[in-house]
Amino acid sequence: MSEPATVDTPLKKLVGDKTAKALASHLDLHTAGDLVYHFPRRYDERGEHTDIRSLDVGEQVTVMAQVQRTTVRPMRQRRGNLLEVTVGDGSGGVLTLTFFGNQAWRERELRPGRWGLFAGKVTEFRSKRQLNGPEYVLLGEGGDGEAALSDDIEEFAGALIPVYPAAAAVPTWVIARCVRVVLDTFTPPDDPLPSAVRASRKLVGLGVALTEIHRPSSKEALHQARRRLKWDEAFAVQVTLVQRKHRAADWPARPRPARPDGLLEAFDARLPYELTAGQREVGVEIAADLATPHPMHRLLQGEVGSGKTVVALRAMLQVVDAGGQAALLAPTEVLAAQHHRGMLDLLGPLGRAGELGSAEHATRVELVTGSLGAAARRRALGEVASGAAGIVLGTHALLYEGVDFADLGLVVVDEQHRFGVEQRDALRAKADQPPHVLVMTATPIPRTVAMTVYGDLEVSTLSQLPRGRSPIASHVVPAAEKPAYLDRAWRRLREEVAAGHQAYVVCPRIGDGPTSDEEPPAEDDNGRRPPLAVTEVAPLLAEGPLRGLRIGVLHGRLPADEKDAVMRSFAAGDLDVLVATTVIEVGVDVPNATVMIVLDADRFGVSQLHQLRGRVGRGAAAGLCLLVSEAAEGSSARERLDAVASTSDGFKLAELDLEQRREGDVLGATQSGHRSHLRLLSLRRDADLIRDARAEAITLIEDDPELARSPALAASVAALVDEDRAEYLEKG
Repeated sequence: MSEPATVDTPLKKLVGDKTAKALASHLDLHTAGDLVYHFPRRYDERGEHTDIRSLDVGEQVTVMAQVQRTTVRPMRQRRGNLLEVTVGDGSGGVLTLTFFGNQAWRERELRPGRWGLFAGKVTEFRSKRQLNGPEYVLLGEGGDGEAALSDDIEEFAGALIPVYPAAAAVPTWVIARCVRVVLDTFTPPDDPLPSAVRASRKLVGLGVALTEIHRPSSKEALHQARRRLKWDEAFAVQVTLVQRKHRAADWPARPRPARPDGLLEAFDARLPYELTAGQREVGVEIAADLATPHPMHRLLQGEVGSGKTVVALRAMLQVVDAGGQAALLAPTEVLAAQHHRGMLDLLGPLGRAGELGSAEHATRVELVTGSLGAAARRRALGEVASGAAGIVLGTHALLYEGVDFADLGLVVVDEQHRFGVEQRDALRAKADQPPHVLVMTATPIPRTVAMTVYGDLEVSTLSQLPRGRSPIASHVVPAAEKPAYLDRAWRRLREEVAAGHQAYVVCPRIGDGPTSDEEPPAEDDNGRRPPLAVTEVAPLLAEGPLRGLRIGVLHGRLPADEKDAVMRSFAAGDLDVLVATTVIEVGVDVPNATVMIVLDADRFGVSQLHQLRGRVGRGAAAGLCLLVSEAAEGSSARERLDAVASTSDGFKLAELDLEQRREGDVLGATQSGHRSHLRLLSLRRDADLIRDARAEAITLIEDDPELARSPALAASVAALVDEDRAEYLEKG
């Protein structure tokens, strides 16, 4: 009898060296536990079809289909025959399988009427979709070549056929065979979920769930298995976050209470407009947090233009009133410089301590960026180190060694998703005690994401727009189908400029030269043309449809002083049109800009498009955003653009964005460099389950904060939310 396998048993002991090497190199699966937790992507069912018509060219697929006919013909360019096999899915969708060389045995094997699983990369030839030389396994009885495939066929004896995330060298049926070998001797680990939770939530045991998810005995058994394993994922994340929140309640921080007759009161008195009800309400929450002896951890989310910066500035002034300093970390120099100008304008004499005409109890506002000259840098760092600068604004240059604070009391992180974890933590480490932290984002966050990623932060939302903000109309311009619409778009831009307004033209790429972080690859896998580039589009516009207009160029590869000069010129009205990359995506505020044309709009994400269009309509005149695309009508890219054009509700678009992204991106797999540990849980579809898991996690941690009485759960949490991921959540 074989030795029992555990989660740590190397696969080479169970499936042989050759297969184990393939699983390791192509799918990063090394142990029995890795394989058992490599869950099927979907399940095909005998008699039901795979929708062949929905396959995308370039996609690596596994489809279940029926052979309809075979054709053999001699090849023109070389000796031998070409075998073409047409397979269908029962709904009218067909796919051509092509095999080169003399393979008469395949013709005998792939007889009309046979069902099989076919795996390969979808290509297109003469408007027909095909798989070239696909791997396949046939289902059912009889036929030449059947004996050699009998091991594989055994995996598909049931009604529900598992289809795994696979690779060209390791098709789904090979994975299924390996799973069967492992499950035959597998001993599952101790069940990590407390028995009380399993009973109250009616969850099956871990061993049953792991067996049924791979070899389901029925649809109901599969449903129960998936539900149980989703619970493990949700519970591990929520326990981590609730533990984090519980521990943070004991961390010491210096209280920064509001002070009567201080800078904040004077600032409120000189504000040229009235705060919205939402701004006042969030301000009260933040003020109360800052006054406690524990560090504030608050996420402030609000639509583009909802007034987050004023809320943050008021919090910073409260900290300065209490004798501390506040730092704001911005993702770009353009945005940091704009914050600096904007805050100086709002503060007036209150932000010019030591200067002629400053207020009696003024502070200083310093800008620290990488482009500062040596003398200016020395002066700025001296102001920061002495505490004379109560408010410090900057990019990641604030993180460098040599930037020292006298008493850092508050860290404000603007557009937090643009920063890596280590960068944010480096700024917090510059305080003697943990500072209060306010994280801001203009990207609306769906409730389940807030619960799952920011579950240890208090969340405040600004949903009102300040008075004076104008509506933005958005339209898709189908450039390929209706070129005249694009001509009309340029004429519409000229009309706005003639009326005294300004415009943005946004491109997805900078152009020739070394690439930057904001630059997509020049050509995708399916051979589409390179995305349009700023450096190529700007001269074409200047010589063509926008001839005679004053055009400026802005992108991330320009020197910092040049970027700032361009932005200042545009803000001052010295430029009519700014041709830019997404460097303008966050924070750029030019109220006179009323129209934005986004070229190759389908190359941008939903949230990115929503952010971009928030740059127009910031004054009294209405805004217009035109999304130019060559995406075909009915395609997923076009549907995405239609959705963006149809609503200005950022929360609706955030849900759509979540629907179209991999779940693991939300949990930071991209930033941490690890693959996602959310294999089954869907933040979009499993909101109720996540909510229930959080409630159970709170009850458990209140009773047993360090999981001392639940060692199996502690081990499971450590495995599912590994150290790097926990750190990501903790620092988020």
